[in-house]
Amino acid sequence: MTDSTEAEHVPPSPIELDYSLNEQQVSFVVHEELFPLDAVYGAAYLFVDRCWLFFTRPADKQVGVHLKAKSEADESVLEALAGEFANELLNQVIRVRLNQSTSTIREYTMAKAFFTTPVQSSIDALLAELDAEELEEDELEISVPWEDGGA
Repeated sequence: MTDSTEAEHVPPSPIELDYSLNEQQVSFVVHEELFPLDAVYGAAYLFVDRCWLFFTRPADKQVGVHLKAKSEADESVLEALAGEFANELLNQVIRVRLNQSTSTIREYTMAKAFFTTPVQSSIDALLAELDAEELEEDELEISVPWEDGGA
């Protein structure tokens, strides 16, 4: 027996970015089932120097992305911008998924680095080394406290 809510969360198919062009702007809808919001934000961050970015929420689990050129742009430039954004979305999805899949390994590595190194013993060793140094040739009498007169 299948639940009706499961059928509602099926990602759209096929995977392609349908966009619309108008007034120096390219717009498209990104489905969060395919591209997590972190991936959308990551891709958008790489475009802030080239265009103005605006986001809308046309429906649940959908992000409307609007890229408006900062300078004059014809239809071919806007189409190229949409294609580059789509490619960057794929890059960011891979980054997000790798981050999720390797998070446990990174946590274990960091925990091992922080909790297995005897930090106190290395500090004690450095202090002992400083105490053991002999300052016999101290022409400036730096090792003599100034209260003792030094000279």
